[in-house]
Amino acid sequence: MDNIVKEGIMERVNNTLEQVRPYLQADGGDIEVIELTDDYVLKVRLTGACKGCPFSMQTLKAGVEQAVKRDTPEIKEVISIDS
Repeated sequence: MDNIVKEGIMERVNNTLEQVRPYLQADGGDIEVIELTDDYVLKVRLTGACKGCPFSMQTLKAGVEQAVKRDTPEIKEVISIDS
């Protein structure tokens, strides 16, 4: 994927994350983007209270991933990186 395409995708991803972020922050957590791979997998890190929360995978898949894929259909998957 070339840089122009990647920049456009990341702009849409970041806009979506800005919409989701207040919900995470309300519970003491947050999210940061680590990488967008060439095969359109978005790697993120959950931080704060979201890190290690028993519901973090549900939040990631049912909340974050669905919102990102709705606004940026090129994204195939959103995965959490723990380190």
